[in-house]
Amino acid sequence: MAPGESIQKAVNAALPGDTVLVLPGVYHESVTVKTPGLTLRGAGQDTVIQPAQQKATSKAKKATINCAEAGNGICVIGEKDKALPDVTIADLKVTKFPKVGVFSLGTDRLTVKRVIADDNGQWGIAQEHSTRGVFRQNTARGNGDAGLFLANNVKAEVGATDTKGAVIDRNVLEDNRIGLTVRRLRNLIVQRNHVAGNCAGMFVVGDENKPKAGAITVSRNHVVRNNKYCAKTERLPFLQGSGIVLTGAENTLVTRNVVTGHSGESPLSGGIVLFKSMVGVTSERNLITGNYLLSNTPADLVNQEATASANTFDSNSCGASKPAGLC
Repeated sequence: MAPGESIQKAVNAALPGDTVLVLPGVYHESVTVKTPGLTLRGAGQDTVIQPAQQKATSKAKKATINCAEAGNGICVIGEKDKALPDVTIADLKVTKFPKVGVFSLGTDRLTVKRVIADDNGQWGIAQEHSTRGVFRQNTARGNGDAGLFLANNVKAEVGATDTKGAVIDRNVLEDNRIGLTVRRLRNLIVQRNHVAGNCAGMFVVGDENKPKAGAITVSRNHVVRNNKYCAKTERLPFLQGSGIVLTGAENTLVTRNVVTGHSGESPLSGGIVLFKSMVGVTSERNLITGNYLLSNTPADLVNQEATASANTFDSNSCGASKPAGLC
C-alpha cells in the first residue's frame, strides 16, 4: 500500500497470517492490530507513521479511534481473557505521538523489530500484561519517558508477570528520560543493547506485590554517559548519571555489561546501583558479576540495601564502590 491509502483499512481486511506491506511515505493515522499472526511491515525509516492531521470521522477510520484517542501510534491489543498471538511490527518509523509510538497489551509472542520510535510524548515502544515478546534492533530516541517500557499492568497493583522468556536485544536507546524500564516482571533477558545519553540507562523495578520482580538477566549491554538531567516526579527523585538501577528485584543476574562515564548527584546516580526501594522492599539474591565499570560517580558500584550480604558483587572490573570493598 502507498501514501494516501489507509493502513487501518488494509489491516482490517487482512486474514490471520497475512502481511500488510507499507511503502515509503508519511502516513497520518493511528493503527490498531487485533488479527492473530498479522505482520505489519514498512520499508524502513522512510515509512513514517505520524498523528492524524484531524480527527477521524469516517467509518473506514472508526477502528483506529481508541488508539488515536489514547495518543498512540500503533496499538496491538488482545482480548481481556485471550492473548493475541504472533503479531509482528517491523521496519517502520513511528513519531510525534502524544503518548506511545508502539503500544501492546495482552499479547503473546509479539515481535517488534527494526522500528524507529522517536519524539513520542511518553514511551517509544511499550508493552503491558504480555508474554514471550521479542524487541530486537529497534531505535528509541527523544521520548518523554522510557524509550522501551515493559510492565505487568500500570493501572493495577498486582504481582509481577512471568513473561515466559521475553527478549530485549540489540536496541539503541538514546536521549530519553530512561533508556529501558522493566517494571514488575519476571523471566526475561535484556542483552546487547546500546543505552546512551538518557537521564538514566536501565531500570529494573519491583515493589511490595507478590510475586516479586526478578529472575531477569541483564547481560552484555553497553551503557554509557546517561547524564541528562530530568526533574523529580511523584514516584522518583531527579535523575542524572544512572547506569543500571535495580530496586525491589530478586534473583537477577547483571553480567558482562560495559557501564562507563556516568556522573550525577541524584540518589540513583552511579554505574550499577542497588537502590533502596521507596516502598520498603529489599533487593535480594541478585548477582552482579563480570561487569566492566569506569569513570562513574559517585561510584562504579553502589549498594544502598541495608543488608549488605543479601546481594553478591563478584569479579567486576571497577575503581570505586559505595560502600567500599565491592570492587
